[in-house]
Amino acid sequence: MTPKAQENPVVFFKDRFVPLSEAQVSILTHALHYGTGVFEGIRGYWSQAHDDLLLFRLEDHYRRWKTNCGLLRIEPAYTTDELCQVTSELIRRNQFRTDVYVRPIAYRSSVRIGVHADENHAIGIIAIPFGVYIESSHGIHAGVSSWRRVEDNAIPARGKICGAYVNSALASDEARRNGYDEAIFLNEAGHVVEGATCNIFLVRHGKLVTPPPSDNILEGITRETVLELASSEFHLEVAERTIDRSELYTAEEAFFTGTAVEVAPIVRIDHRPVGDGRIGPVTEMLRRLYREITHGERAGYLRWLFPAYQAVGQAARPRTGACPRTGARPRTGASR
Repeated sequence: MTPKAQENPVVFFKDRFVPLSEAQVSILTHALHYGTGVFEGIRGYWSQAHDDLLLFRLEDHYRRWKTNCGLLRIEPAYTTDELCQVTSELIRRNQFRTDVYVRPIAYRSSVRIGVHADENHAIGIIAIPFGVYIESSHGIHAGVSSWRRVEDNAIPARGKICGAYVNSALASDEARRNGYDEAIFLNEAGHVVEGATCNIFLVRHGKLVTPPPSDNILEGITRETVLELASSEFHLEVAERTIDRSELYTAEEAFFTGTAVEVAPIVRIDHRPVGDGRIGPVTEMLRRLYREITHGERAGYLRWLFPAYQAVGQAARPRTGACPRTGARPRTGASR
């Protein structure tokens, strides 16, 4: 990708492939004022061995996004398959040969004042080069936030609703001001929920435990992946159950999971060491396996990977430059 393209990549906006500089919204856009949008986060990993950019669990992410859009009565007009093809096209147009982060967003697009929602909405998808989100090679230091996790009956945490992330922003800001790398949320009942932007796991008495969806967590795809790997590959006993705050201080190991953080070991919580203060064996095994899978090094899990450049070359693709649904061609100069 050229430096110029990095500054102004091609994005998918209102059914067209356009330069980022042309993807603009009004200052009166409903979602900007009231948080009425739903987003998703997807990682892609460049593989030299496959000579391709491998998008991790792409279909699962788009299925979750479309489901979550329903919470705001937004219905994206694209099928999951069409969204996957649009994403492949973005990768190709930007000529990415590096790890990327893909951000789809659907939002209420009416240009007016007034909190009541109508039927107007739009979607956008952007892909950008993306490296390490939180440096965790030697483990991270987390702190319990004074802010509580938003309740499901207020704004559903499972929905990745834009407005709900004020909750995460407040906790993240507090954590960094207090010298931590990441925050840990409790819910209103005082139980451990998740990080500001990620799920949390503990190892207690050799068992892997994580809070259940009913405790107001995001139903993370990386979380689901780790639960499956822990059981099927390492035969660990796993449990989704309510976790007390004091368990943070008595756990043998702890780690965060998420699209951005991947599998991030926690070695200190509230200035207390987790276990012996080093990355534990369960965390290290899961982190190593997750990396191998996402980079296409485990044949048994290639089903989770969507090869962006191979997908572009499939016979089922629409004519070059066309939007999969509308057939509209990009504006002059938008193609890279």
